[in-house]
Amino acid sequence: MSSTTFAAPRVGTTTKQKVGLVLCALYSLSNIPSILFPSGDGEDGGAPMAILVVDSLLGIVGLVAAVMAWRGNRVALRIAAGAIILITLTGLPAFFVDVPMAVKALVGFGVVLTVVIVALMFSGPRRSEAVVD
Repeated sequence: MSSTTFAAPRVGTTTKQKVGLVLCALYSLSNIPSILFPSGDGEDGGAPMAILVVDSLLGIVGLVAAVMAWRGNRVALRIAAGAIILITLTGLPAFFVDVPMAVKALVGFGVVLTVVIVALMFSGPRRSEAVVD
């Protein structure tokens, strides 16, 4: 008696996923230097230093995970998505405090961009429709 096991075919990374990973890497990369530009003690509209440190660390994690996800690591894909989602969540308090409208617009753009990036990263290949005769 013999048994045959069939391994599921490995699905490669689609073009949409690659675009999402590149955008994720760029978004993460843009958050790494945030710790270098703290707002002054008397300035309004700046994020607290703790948030800047967290964003910089999450930017590094997101960038490394995006590179690993590009190479086919599915766990890294989820980590990269989680990192950019957390980066975006740290900016949401800007909607509820008195900051310039430009800051609120930038945070809003970041939210939309994050949604688009995550949707692209997790877009799978199209399923082919079955031919019925």
